[in-house]
Amino acid sequence: MKNYHTYNEIKSQTQAWAQALDIVNASSLPEAGDYDQVIFTGCGSTYYLSLSAAALYQELTGRSARAVPGGELLLNSQTVLTNQKTLLVAISRSGTTTETVKAVEKFKSEKHGDVVVISNYDEALSRMANVNIVIDKGQEESVAQTRSFASMFVAASAFCAKMAGQEDLVEAMKKLPEIGNWLINKYESYAKGIGENLDFDRFYFLGSSFRYGLACEVNLKMKEMTLTHSEPFHFLEFRHGPMSMVNQNAVVVGMLSDANRVHEVKVLSEMKMLGGTVSAIGESEADVCFESNIPESVRGVLYLPILQLMAFYRSVKKGLNPDRPANLTAVVKLDF
Repeated sequence: MKNYHTYNEIKSQTQAWAQALDIVNASSLPEAGDYDQVIFTGCGSTYYLSLSAAALYQELTGRSARAVPGGELLLNSQTVLTNQKTLLVAISRSGTTTETVKAVEKFKSEKHGDVVVISNYDEALSRMANVNIVIDKGQEESVAQTRSFASMFVAASAFCAKMAGQEDLVEAMKKLPEIGNWLINKYESYAKGIGENLDFDRFYFLGSSFRYGLACEVNLKMKEMTLTHSEPFHFLEFRHGPMSMVNQNAVVVGMLSDANRVHEVKVLSEMKMLGGTVSAIGESEADVCFESNIPESVRGVLYLPILQLMAFYRSVKKGLNPDRPANLTAVVKLDF
């Protein structure tokens, strides 16, 4: 397995988590009260990261935030931007994502507000930022994002906590790398067992609040690395139609919260009764337990490594190359 970049990037990602925290802590951030709204933007994985970050920002600061794909911000900005002063948080692994770069250029030229960039490379996007957060230890050789996504998610979580003035949360996050290493070591064999079981032909990832964006991301990892039917849903939404797809060949992964655990566990129990294999992930009393004692709002990155490993092992078992997913090896540059 060590011959695969993806495997090494998943296993080493906690080093990038630590760097992300250090960089955000050293950054001079704007004041949340200076803006009427905050927009998080990205493409693909970083749009899903934006979904999580916007939910977390609004939860912690009490101020309006939303996530918008970079392409929508570029092509349909009239549905996103108003004359209100806006803080734009642009997220891109490479710092060169065409739609995001063009959207930020347009945002700045129209003088809508200020720009924060979260990236793994100091590239074109970073040079347009008022605040530039570059986590170079998150850089990857693989096409599918694992270590990069996790590093930027840690940075975004710390950013939200600091913008809310909750330094205690940022301090609590310092335990994340140690807990992450422990989780990977303890549950890698669990991830391998599910991932390599080719009797499963469909995966559903359930998460609510900021966990929905994470559910979208791990769904994408399963889809692109393993070419398996995979979909993300909010917990209760899954009961309104999609659960008709659950049978003995289905895996339903539940990213459990503390606040709504009773309702979420009930959904998972229903899916198990329908014949599905349930995988519950959470702080305690789950198939994968964090046992972190880190506040719920800033421990979200802990959901990622085991599910990334699940996709990795499935990809290898199917004879695919997890480093180079089908149809994604060539980067298509759009002409705007």
